[in-house]
Amino acid sequence: MSEELESTQPNSPANLDGTKMQTYKEDDTQPRKALEAQSQSQVTEEARAETPVKKTGRWRSALIGAVGFMLLIGLGAFSGYNSGIAARQNAEEAILASQLSEQFSFALVDIQFGRYENARQRLEYIIQKDPNFPGAQEKLTEVLVLSSIPTPTLAPTATATPDFSGAESAFARAQELIRAQDWNGALTALDTVRKLDPSYKTAQIDGMYYFTLRNRGYDLITKEGNLEGGIYYITLAERFGPLDNTARGLREGARAYMVGSSFWELDWEQAANYFSQVAAGWPSMWDGTMTASQRYFIASVEFANDLYAAQDYCAAYDQYQKAAAMGALDGTAANNSAQAFISCYPATPTVEYVEPTATTTPSYP
Repeated sequence: MSEELESTQPNSPANLDGTKMQTYKEDDTQPRKALEAQSQSQVTEEARAETPVKKTGRWRSALIGAVGFMLLIGLGAFSGYNSGIAARQNAEEAILASQLSEQFSFALVDIQFGRYENARQRLEYIIQKDPNFPGAQEKLTEVLVLSSIPTPTLAPTATATPDFSGAESAFARAQELIRAQDWNGALTALDTVRKLDPSYKTAQIDGMYYFTLRNRGYDLITKEGNLEGGIYYITLAERFGPLDNTARGLREGARAYMVGSSFWELDWEQAANYFSQVAAGWPSMWDGTMTASQRYFIASVEFANDLYAAQDYCAAYDQYQKAAAMGALDGTAANNSAQAFISCYPATPTVEYVEPTATTTPSYP
């Protein structure tokens, strides 16, 4: 009986060492908690293993983005720097062109008065700065030829002792010539006063020099079309006193006219730019050939033709419009203007509206 009772007890599995393995009931929660803790620790370890990789990837992406941003900033700064250099170079070239034109005008005046050495130095300076300056090489050759012609030597003659009492009569003569607007005669009389008595009415003589030189330059530019000579005399007047706004503006206009003429048939854009400035203040200024307004109109049309040939139709049409505001366009320019307008402002297709037709609603039984 006891054997049967013993046989009815469940047999516990044994370990390899012979000891009995501990068994759990089905409702025992300890094994589940152990398994869950084990799996959670495994996940944590995997996450910890993956975290450095993810962090490294983030840092790498941020570093690449920062480097790209710095490269963009650098490229933008480099582009702006190059644009600034180009603008500065253009400004320097314009200033140099104005200075060379002024020196050329002074050289022409020096040639006129026989100051060949001064003219030679000016022309050599111009050629050194711009070997292709219009007319500089030809004038230098002319100066070298003229300066090589021997001048006859006159036998010295006895000079009479200057009569300083004549300064007063020369001064009165200068006043009369200024009232008559005979500027050349007035300058000769003033020179006579200074030679006879340099200390005679110094302040008044200086004022008369200023007035005479200023008006002589004004007449040369506005009445004779001698821009170089006018610039020269107005500049001489400035040595005796500050210029008024009219004289200063006239001199600047004459300089711009000469610079614009240097671009004539070479760069129509620059020619139109300079003559637009002259035509705005001195439309009737001329150099013996054409007025500033006429040159501005021609340069504007030619510049528009260049833009049209380059297929820059919108800019060409705008330039044609500017030229048309000053005068009538010729056949070619008018046709180009019309074609440029069509190319720049193409017509948009229109959709024809079709009125819907009435339809009968089907009836259903």
